[in-house]
Amino acid sequence: MDDERLACDELGYLLKDFSDIDVIGLAHNGLDAVEMIEEQEPDLVFLDVQMPGLNGLGVIRKLKERGAALPHFVMATAYDHYAVDAFKHEATDYLLKPIDKERLQVTVERIRRTILDDAKTPPPAEAAETRSTPQRSKLLIKSSNRNFIVDASEMIYATIQDGLITIVARSLEGQSNYRTIEELQSNLDPDVFWRVHRSYLVNINRIKEVIPWFKSSYQLRMDDKRQTEIPVSRVQTKRLRSLLKL
Repeated sequence: MDDERLACDELGYLLKDFSDIDVIGLAHNGLDAVEMIEEQEPDLVFLDVQMPGLNGLGVIRKLKERGAALPHFVMATAYDHYAVDAFKHEATDYLLKPIDKERLQVTVERIRRTILDDAKTPPPAEAAETRSTPQRSKLLIKSSNRNFIVDASEMIYATIQDGLITIVARSLEGQSNYRTIEELQSNLDPDVFWRVHRSYLVNINRIKEVIPWFKSSYQLRMDDKRQTEIPVSRVQTKRLRSLLKL
C-alpha cells in the first residue's frame, strides 16, 4: 500500500507541470475514489488498476451502476496486458508504471483533444431523449399534504437529496412526484432548464447572480426568497462560460 501511495503522490507531482490541469483530490483506495468522483465531477481521472478496496476497473463499473456522470479515465498499471481490459471499460488511455513524463505528456495531449471534441458535440442519446419526450408546461408540487399545480416557468430550481426531489418555485416549495432529476429534466424545456450539478436543475431565467468560486469554478445565486447559492460542476462550467460569455 505504501508503494501505491507513493505512485499516487508521484503522479500528482508530475501533473503540476500542466497549467490546465487542477488536481482536485487524491484517493488512496477504490471506494474513496468512487465517492470523490461522484462529488467532484472531474473531467479526467487517473486510476491505478490495482487499488485496495476496489480496483480501478471496479471503480468504473461501480460508477456506471450508480448512473454517475463518467469522466475520461486514464489507467495506470505495471502490466500492459491490463490495457485491453482498460479499453473495454472505456478508458481513454493507459500509462505503465513507473510513469514516464514524456509519455504522460502524450496522454494529456490526447485527453485535451478528446475533451475539446466532446464540448463541440452534444451527446446524441441525450439529444434524442429530449426530442422524443413531450415537454410539460405544468408541474405538480406536494406541500402540506396538498397537491399544487404550477407553471413550469415558475420553477426556480429543483434539487435531490436522499432520493427525494424538492422543487422551489416562485411562491411555493415542496416535493416532486418525479423519481430522478434526469426524469424531471427530460420533461422540461432543455433551453430553459439546465442540469448545472448532479444534484441541481435550474431555470436559467431565474439566475440572479454568478459568483466566482474556488479554482475557476462558479456558484449561481438564484432568484428565490433565500437567494440560494448552487454550485456549478466542473463539467458544466464550460457551458456557463459559453452561455454568459464569461
